[in-house]
Amino acid sequence: MLIIASDIHLTDGTCAKSISPSAFHLFADRLRETAYQASWRKDNLYRPVDGIDLVLLGDILDPLHSTRWLDTQPGDANYIRPWVDPTKAGYDSKLREVTHAIIDANAEGLDVIKKLTQPGALTIPPAKRNGKPALKSRTPVAVPVRIYYTIGNHDWYYHLPDQRFDGIRQNIIDALGLNNPADIFPYEMDEYEPLKDLGARYKVLMRHGDYYDHFNFNPEKGRDFGTLGDVFAMEVLNRFPVEVQKRLGNQLPDGILDGLRRIVNVRPVLATSLWIESQIEEHAGSPALEAELKQIWNQVCDEFLDNDFVRQAHKALKFDTVDALKVAIKIADRTSFTTINELVNWLRDKMGSGEISFAAHALNEQAVQKEQARFVVYGHTHFHEVVPLDAYGYLSDPESQIYINSGTWHSYYAIAAKNHLKIHQPDEFVPYQSMTYLAFYKDDERGGRSFEAWSGTFA
Repeated sequence: MLIIASDIHLTDGTCAKSISPSAFHLFADRLRETAYQASWRKDNLYRPVDGIDLVLLGDILDPLHSTRWLDTQPGDANYIRPWVDPTKAGYDSKLREVTHAIIDANAEGLDVIKKLTQPGALTIPPAKRNGKPALKSRTPVAVPVRIYYTIGNHDWYYHLPDQRFDGIRQNIIDALGLNNPADIFPYEMDEYEPLKDLGARYKVLMRHGDYYDHFNFNPEKGRDFGTLGDVFAMEVLNRFPVEVQKRLGNQLPDGILDGLRRIVNVRPVLATSLWIESQIEEHAGSPALEAELKQIWNQVCDEFLDNDFVRQAHKALKFDTVDALKVAIKIADRTSFTTINELVNWLRDKMGSGEISFAAHALNEQAVQKEQARFVVYGHTHFHEVVPLDAYGYLSDPESQIYINSGTWHSYYAIAAKNHLKIHQPDEFVPYQSMTYLAFYKDDERGGRSFEAWSGTFA
């Protein structure tokens, strides 16, 4: 049995909060139930499964959303950001500091996952001679759990081949009980033989999905390099609350700083200026403070746009992506949800992402075209969906090909659809948490089913 989950985005708490530990306990319970159900075979007899392989498909730990990177400034000799040269002195120690903080902040949830890998931790009833489960048996069957970590665009630093990062990867291995060796946290499944083998056995092509998002992946440089998305997340989303607290301190009314830190959970990401406006209007209490907060936001955005990395990207790109960002992220009275939404869609198209769905990219995968893969699984978009791609073989018993997005485990503040109709009114955002995981079966597991997709949303 193969389980896939992605985009859990565990942070150190200096920006927004991670998903609650209760999600991990729920997942562990569901995993036991899934293993039991998978033990029912196509012949309607019960035979316990021989193991579970859990693939964490990128953006599990999220070092990008940490203010710990902001303790140096451009021009400092020891200036460190995720997108600088990873061989620079201090890069590995900063990543180690942030990683340790993430592990400490999410100790309860990570411990739930790690315990699943311990001998005898996940058990199901044994089978009786008649092919039924012995539900009252005092000697349950242990189901081994093997966990593999792959990287995405928020944790790509763990992919760097430098031996200085092996110790950091080992810390993650120890925290989660991973099967990875300390020198391999793969991006492509072919980089690591056990994952390549899993893909072949289950006919599943797995990738994080950022590969098709040029705001968060540079196809010319590859995955071991920073992107515009990294700089935007760090220098705008992470930095703004820090600057507000630094400059205004005791002048701030209750609630506003906590609200501003939640901008990393706003969707769509480029609607953050609208979230800032809504928080300012709700909490500021005075026109003077409101004006000052807007001024700080716009200054932070100006400094982002003047960042060396951003200016170099502007020169390299053949379209006005950075010019569109200038309009999207700056606060102005004329900026509306409709304007932001149009810009988001335009940027998606220009950055090669197309619509929210990446199903069209799945159709172009060679493994799909050569009929080597039945399933294509991407993460990254946080948009869970199941899309039929094709069917081949005899019409009476066709082999289906399906694209599935693994969604996310995340807290959100999503802009309300009602905002489309608003004119000069505060924007509204709806909070909720989502959790998705996928299960794939081989041979006659789960009565002959090939896959299941489970997604839940709670508030």
